[in-house]
Amino acid sequence: METLLSISIALAMGLLVSRFVKPLKLPAVTGYLIAGILIGPYVLGAFGVKGLGFTSREDVLSLELISQVALGFIAFSIGNEFRLSQLKQTGKQATVIAIFQALAATFLVDAALIGLHFIMPDTLSIPVAITLGAIATATAPAATLMVVRQYKAKGKLTNILLPIVALDDAVGLIVFAVSFGIARAITEGSFSLVDVFVEPLVEVVMSLLLGFVMGLLFSFAEKHFLSNSKRLCLSVTFVMMTVALSMLEFDIGSLHVGFSSLLVCMMLGTVFCNVCDFSPELMDKTDKWTAPLFVLFFVISGAELELSVFADIAIVVVGIVYILARSAGKYFGAGISAKAVKCDANIVKYLGITLLPQAGVALGMSVTAMSLPGVGSLVRNITLFAVLVYELVGPLLTKIALTKAGEITPKEVAVTTEEDDE
Repeated sequence: METLLSISIALAMGLLVSRFVKPLKLPAVTGYLIAGILIGPYVLGAFGVKGLGFTSREDVLSLELISQVALGFIAFSIGNEFRLSQLKQTGKQATVIAIFQALAATFLVDAALIGLHFIMPDTLSIPVAITLGAIATATAPAATLMVVRQYKAKGKLTNILLPIVALDDAVGLIVFAVSFGIARAITEGSFSLVDVFVEPLVEVVMSLLLGFVMGLLFSFAEKHFLSNSKRLCLSVTFVMMTVALSMLEFDIGSLHVGFSSLLVCMMLGTVFCNVCDFSPELMDKTDKWTAPLFVLFFVISGAELELSVFADIAIVVVGIVYILARSAGKYFGAGISAKAVKCDANIVKYLGITLLPQAGVALGMSVTAMSLPGVGSLVRNITLFAVLVYELVGPLLTKIALTKAGEITPKEVAVTTEEDDE
């Protein structure tokens, strides 16, 4: 009963707050995140009344399965952006930009935090700086996708944005694994070539391979069902099954093999949209089915945010430097690389702003970083601080950038408003 009550309250609060932020011209995703904070352990949940909010972090984590499934559907939807017809036009540009802006963010954060280390040596160590530099690569595909959908953004910037966000996570996984391996080697005084270089490459390759196989099976199975309702059920089944399989971990000798659910589900959607003739119609129906799931995902994400990180001045200082350096890396890295590959002027000017949101992938990296002896918790808390800021401000900045680029027009906003009122 308590679980169902928590889910219903999360949905109700998310919808309610989204109405309050609407007159402020804020994206709905920002309202959902604020709703999560309100019913989280630090606000209404602090009163300790079951049914009023999440009374503890354990209550929030009890709904983690919903978040995992939601991320699977988000990655599945982003996979739809990798149609071969579109990749012929933007594939090369998206790849170059995704790699360059991710590395630019890592370089600037590393440089800024290593410099800060000499000012605050007792607070910030070199391994922490290197690890945070790697976490800086990650963006939040969920927030970006929700803003694009809500305002029905269309244009060259939107077309290249979603593939870059997806590729960014693949680049981020590799950069993080290498940087974290170096940070751990500095901390522990030992170096493993397998941990630093082999395992991250194996994770990416195995994730794409699993998604490819599941995508082929999915496309084959869909052709044996003719009714839209059964095809929709099969879509939901395959995404959930793929999320479950991506949680598998095993060892081959000294090599640890794991999967990235984001990459696996992204490949699932990519294969399906390129192999199946009726994929556009089915993807549209799946997107509508997942609307309540995405609301829950963002409310739960808001409830997970640790407001206690504001109590430590050192974390706030390091967090601010991290945010400024990462933002500069994303903005200038995207702009410089977009100009180098001869993208449209609006892409050069506004793409970097749309890449600022950061959430799930970064938090997942910070969980891994917790294993760093003595300093892991610092990495986690600084990441939590940055995610709190980025998640509340990022979606709004994405909306502003897309509007300035002319890809969210007043007419489209009006249509969305009418649909929302219904």
